[in-house]
Amino acid sequence: MPIVQISMIQGRTPEMKEKLIQRVTDAIAEALQITADKVHIVLYDVPKENIGHGGIPLTKINP
Repeated sequence: MPIVQISMIQGRTPEMKEKLIQRVTDAIAEALQITADKVHIVLYDVPKENIGHGGIPLTKINP
């Protein structure tokens, strides 16, 4: 049973998350030749201030 963890910056709508979950589930199920009910997806919404790029918080790069 695959468990996929996706971390992303906060701000996506519930509809966007639902679409992401469905598409990732479909891709994993097809690639592994398993049924979709065996795939688990975990989304982590991470605030911009908790992510850095090149030593700079994203809040200062992309406010």
